[in-house]
Order: sequence, then structure tokens, then C-alpha cells
Amino acid sequence: MNPLPIKIMPMKTLAEFKESLKSDQPGGGLSDQLKSLWYDGKGDWDQAHAQVDHLTDLASAWVHAYLHRKEGDIWNADYWYSKAQKKRPNLSLDDEWEQLVLHFLDRS
Repeated sequence: MNPLPIKIMPMKTLAEFKESLKSDQPGGGLSDQLKSLWYDGKGDWDQAHAQVDHLTDLASAWVHAYLHRKEGDIWNADYWYSKAQKKRPNLSLDDEWEQLVLHFLDRS
């Protein structure tokens, strides 16, 4: 007898996303942007950057900008905010991370 396939339910809330940070790997079905933010939430900037560094879409540029802002490379961050057609926000990195997660969860 074949076991029934397990259906992975997509995360819908910030609380669920934060809870997933207790895992060793990001959950299946996450966009590249959410994977990047997941690795950043785990404290792995290099892996977070690797998720979006090679991508050229506006969404990835926005996450890329945030990562360089977090790194402290403001010139590079502003370059990527420009590529994303965004302005560098005047809010904490934690607040920006949450804003990004919520934005991309809403679109998943």
C-alpha cells in the first residue's frame, strides 16, 4: 500500500515564518526571496545573499538591497534599492526584515 502524499501548507503569517527558523532548512515552496530572508533570519548572511545575488528581478533586488544595508554597505544597498525601484527605508533592520517577509508571504 502506498502512503498518502504529504501536503505542505504554505506559510501565511509572520509568526509561522519565524517559527520555521527553528528548523535546519527552509520549508519547501518558499520563493527565492523568502529563502533569502529565512537564511538571514537564521543569521547566515552569506547564504541569504547567495539566494538573490544572481537574480535580476525587482523583488530580488529589494531583498539584495536590504542585505547590503544590513551588511553596512550603504552605497551598495542604495544601488540595489534603486534597481528595485525603492528608496532606502528609515526604519530598523528588524522592521524592514518583517516588512519584506510579510510582503513576500502575501504574494506566495
